[in-house]
Amino acid sequence: MTSNTLELPALTPDKIRVVTRPAPPAQPAHAPALSPIALATVLIGALLPITDFFIVNVALPTMSQTLHASDAMLELVVAGYGTAYAVLLVLGGRLGDAHGRRRLFLTGMAAFTVTSLLCGLAPSVGMLVAGRILQGASAALMVPQTLSTIQATGDMESRAKALGWYGATAGIAAVIGQVLGGFLVSADIAGSTWRPIFLVNVPIGIVGLFLAARFVPETKAGRAAHLDRAGTALLAAFLVSVLIPLTEGQALGWPWWSWIVLALAPVFATAFLAVQRRHERNGRLPLLPPSVVRLRSMRRGLLMLAPFFAGMSAFMFVYALVFQGTLHFSALKAGLTLAPFAIAFLFVSLQMSRLVTRYGHRVITAGAVTQFLGLMGLAATMWATWPHVHPLVLEPALIVIGIGQGLIAPALFRQVLSDVPVADAGAGSGVLGTTQQVSLAMGVATLGTLFTSLESMNRLGVLHAAMLIVGIEALVAVGIAVASTRFGSD
Repeated sequence: MTSNTLELPALTPDKIRVVTRPAPPAQPAHAPALSPIALATVLIGALLPITDFFIVNVALPTMSQTLHASDAMLELVVAGYGTAYAVLLVLGGRLGDAHGRRRLFLTGMAAFTVTSLLCGLAPSVGMLVAGRILQGASAALMVPQTLSTIQATGDMESRAKALGWYGATAGIAAVIGQVLGGFLVSADIAGSTWRPIFLVNVPIGIVGLFLAARFVPETKAGRAAHLDRAGTALLAAFLVSVLIPLTEGQALGWPWWSWIVLALAPVFATAFLAVQRRHERNGRLPLLPPSVVRLRSMRRGLLMLAPFFAGMSAFMFVYALVFQGTLHFSALKAGLTLAPFAIAFLFVSLQMSRLVTRYGHRVITAGAVTQFLGLMGLAATMWATWPHVHPLVLEPALIVIGIGQGLIAPALFRQVLSDVPVADAGAGSGVLGTTQQVSLAMGVATLGTLFTSLESMNRLGVLHAAMLIVGIEALVAVGIAVASTRFGSD
């Protein structure tokens, strides 16, 4: 009798072949940690543009005299740079992701060096404004590559240390701008007045280009380049509609167009968010992926980072007006008075990796409380000694403020970028940089404008107006302290 059973060969492990679908592209792996010289090189790319933002404030009175510039044109020297910088930061980060972060870093640094030369040689205020706009655009190509290169290299510990250095760099750049600007303007090298504040960037940029080409590794996201034209245009329209009216409005007497442009800002913001959501839903690569912004660490970090840097820029702006304008400190003396603040900021920032590893979000809380105490101490000192304020009596309070800010800034940078995927490092860095830059401009445009309005309209004396601004900044510190406690609650 014949059996109808089908005999199957035994399935032994060596005869089994598993067929699988191709795996989706993996997230790019982190490159080896940056060498000390490579880290120092990319930090030059962060130091130069932020220093340049503050160094110009010291030289504005001299520019007004030598170039016969109106207040509105002087505002454009500052606002043109800041607006171009903020508008293109996210795009610069995206281009680095797609085409290589070292390549964009080199392109941005070369352009920044050339445009700094153009600014230093500008024969008129109009040419200076044009050069500043180009300089801001160059900075936007360079700066995001610093943070995204840090994010794409090394392990968690090395990245934390690098972010500590970045936080220190970003913080003390403002003080360096005051000190270096004061020295260069006061020195009046060969009768060049304000021009060396830009020309000094040229040799630094050349050295940075050489070091970057030799020591900075190339990293990129590994995805096809895609330019989100609609998103770029709408983001640019939104930032311009906010920054230009706020920075130019007071100098021009708040003309009617400034209110109309400002009113359009929510419209551009809403349209930008809708386009980004649609791109991500349809599988396209948006300029700013909503999924990145929705990361809890980024969202909460940015909500604290924005008022922190707004307060910091307002503090520097009001400090210059009070101590150089009212108390008649020289630019150099006013800058040197801030030196202990900068040293304290730098020292504490470099402890960030160890402190955050041990204490977590409580570092931000402690920093905010410390900053609050320093601001109260500064207010009390000025109140007790006004108008005969000696630099030495200010130092204890300034050192305490520097310690507080040194605890806050690097920890916030780490918080914002902690969960951003490597493939989106450029976008994440661009968002952080844009928020930082817009906040710096908004601090001057809001609190700075409030101070000048109260002082010039004689509603309050200089001291009382300064006390009001310090009080607002102290309330911001309290808000950051309270908000930072929520990091550990869920």
